[in-house]
Amino acid sequence: MLYGIVFFIIAVASFIFAMLGLGGGMVYVPVLNWAGFDMVSVAIPLGLLLNGLNTGLVLIPFARKKMVDWKGGAVMAVTALVASPIGAMTSDKVPVATLKILFAIMVVAAAIRMIYASKMAEPDEMMSMKKRSIIGFFVGGFAGFVGGMLGLGGGFIIAPILMMMGYKTKEAAATTAFVVTFSSISGYLGHVSQGHMNWPLTIIVVIAVIIGSQLGGRYMTQKAKSKQVKVIYAIVLLVIAAKMVYGVIH
Repeated sequence: MLYGIVFFIIAVASFIFAMLGLGGGMVYVPVLNWAGFDMVSVAIPLGLLLNGLNTGLVLIPFARKKMVDWKGGAVMAVTALVASPIGAMTSDKVPVATLKILFAIMVVAAAIRMIYASKMAEPDEMMSMKKRSIIGFFVGGFAGFVGGMLGLGGGFIIAPILMMMGYKTKEAAATTAFVVTFSSISGYLGHVSQGHMNWPLTIIVVIAVIIGSQLGGRYMTQKAKSKQVKVIYAIVLLVIAAKMVYGVIH
């Protein structure tokens, strides 16, 4: 029964976050923790695996529609790839309550930024490749480290920054998926090297992510509207942050 509930929630979350190119770690981690699985040894590493799987799968429809800026996201992807396992290896050295508070703060910040962005028109001009590469170097490193430590992949940091650089919503989501795939998988490997894994649970939630990501990617490329995506993103983030803070307080 418990695994069935987790399967359903993970599948729905994968559908929503596949549209955003974020993976869904900010849902996977608290849901797994709520279901009774340890935050550091199970929820965070499994959240990273599912994050990377979701964004990796949704890259397929994004790439077919030529929405991914491979060149522009390359620097960010490389620095996130390097920093994520470092963050992953520090997660067991930070108190769980502190991890949850950091998680909530990051999610609220991303939600506020997205609410603000939903009221603005799509950008007409993009920063130069040089500026994007310089900013991407530092943002990728920071997002990779924080994402690896919290089990998020860092997409909630990367997507708003790409929009600030001048990316349109759908292109930002697609390029975020590209970067997050690398940071999530490398962060997951950092956790696996420490020997933490629950294989029956892993198989169940991986199937849920495969189903959700394909449906979400198809919806994003064919039907979703930019403002609609931003509003959904912000609402989901605020609900998750509230749940995490409530969990710490009680």
